[in-house]
Amino acid sequence: MTDARLRRGRGSLGVSFFVQGVTFALLVTRIPGIQDRYGISDALLPAFLAAVPILAGVASVTTEKVVARVGAAVVLRWAQPVVLLALLGVGAGTELWEAAVALGLFGLAVGALDASMNMLGVNLQRAYGRSIMLGFHASYSLGGIVGASLAWVGAHWHLSLFVSYLPVVAVLLPAALVGSRWYGAGEHRTVKGEAGESRGSGVAFALLLPLCLVMTFAYIGDSTVSNWSAKYLQDVLGSSEEVATVPYNAYMVTTLLGRAVGDLGVRRLGAVTVVRCGAVLAALGFAVVAVAPGAWVGIAGFTVLGFGLSVIVPQTFAAAGRLFPGASDAAVARLNVFNYVGFLIGSPLVGALGDAWSYRGAMLVPMVLVLVTVVYATSFGSREARYGGGHERPRTVDVG
Repeated sequence: MTDARLRRGRGSLGVSFFVQGVTFALLVTRIPGIQDRYGISDALLPAFLAAVPILAGVASVTTEKVVARVGAAVVLRWAQPVVLLALLGVGAGTELWEAAVALGLFGLAVGALDASMNMLGVNLQRAYGRSIMLGFHASYSLGGIVGASLAWVGAHWHLSLFVSYLPVVAVLLPAALVGSRWYGAGEHRTVKGEAGESRGSGVAFALLLPLCLVMTFAYIGDSTVSNWSAKYLQDVLGSSEEVATVPYNAYMVTTLLGRAVGDLGVRRLGAVTVVRCGAVLAALGFAVVAVAPGAWVGIAGFTVLGFGLSVIVPQTFAAAGRLFPGASDAAVARLNVFNYVGFLIGSPLVGALGDAWSYRGAMLVPMVLVLVTVVYATSFGSREARYGGGHERPRTVDVG
C-alpha cells in the first residue's frame, strides 16, 4: 500500500470524525429547541434521549456482523449520510411520531457509524505503525466545538431547527461522500496466526472486559461534565447563568488540545503511561470541582478534567485492536457499546446522588470510577506497545 494512499485514508477518516462531531453537537445542544418544536414534555424527554444511545448500542453489535461481510469502509460510507439526513429529519418534522422516527434512525445510524469509524481508525493506525488514533478523536472534538458554535448561532438568531441544519448538511454530506472513496486505505485484513486471534477464535469477553469498564467509566465522567457542569456552577457554586456556560466550553477546548498532542505522548511514553496520567488528571479535576469554593476554581477543575479524559477513550479503542489483532473489528464493535452504557448511566447517577445526598458528593463518584482506570492500565499493553501492532517501525517508513 502506497504512502499516498494511507495519507488520503487518514485525511478522509479525519473528515469523517469531524463531520460526526459537528452533527452530534448540533443535535444535543438544540435539545430544548427540539422539545419545544414537538411539544415533548419534561416527563417524556428522558425516554426520547435514552432511546438514541440504546438503539446505537444495538446497531454497534449488529455492525460487527455486517462488517464481517462487506467491510467497515462500506458501512461508514453509507451510515454517515444517514446520520446527516436523520438530523435534517429531526428539524423538518412537526408531529411527535416524526421526531421518534428521526431520532430512532439517528441512533441506529450513529451506532453503525461510531463502530465502523473506530474500526477503520484502529486498522489505519496498524497500517501506519505509529499512534494516530488520538488525532482522529481530536478531529471529533474540533467538530463538536464547531457544531456547538453553529447551534449557538441558530438559537441566538431564533432560527428554526430545519433552517439551522439544512446548510450544515448541504456542506457536510457531499464532503463525507467524496472522502468516503478513501476509507478503505487501512481496511483490516486478518493476519494468519496473529496472536492466536484468527477469525475462528473470535473475541474473548473476559479479556475485553477491563477495557469495557474503562470505556464505561470514561463516558460516565464525560456525561457528568456535559449534563451537570452548568447546573453545578450555578446552583452549587453560585455563578451567573453566563458563567455557567464556561466550564463545558473549557472542557471541550482542553479535550481537543489533549488529543491533539496525545499521539506524541503515546509514541514517546507508551499507552499505559499516558492513560494512567490521564486518569489521575481526570480524578484530580473531579476532586477540585467537588471542593471548589467558587465558580472559577470549579471551572479550573473542569478544565483539568478535559485534559485527563481526552486520552482515555481513543487509547481504549487502540488497546482493543492490539489485544485482538486478528479480530479487531469485532472487539471495537463490542467495546463501542460501553460508550453508550456510560452515557446512559452517568447523568442519572449523578442526578440521583445529587438529589439524595449532595452534588459535591456526587462528583466524587466519577472521580473514584475514573481512578479505577489506573488499575486496569496494564490492559493497554506493555511499555513497548506504543501503537499499531505493538512495535515501532523505522522512521524511514513513516507516512506523514
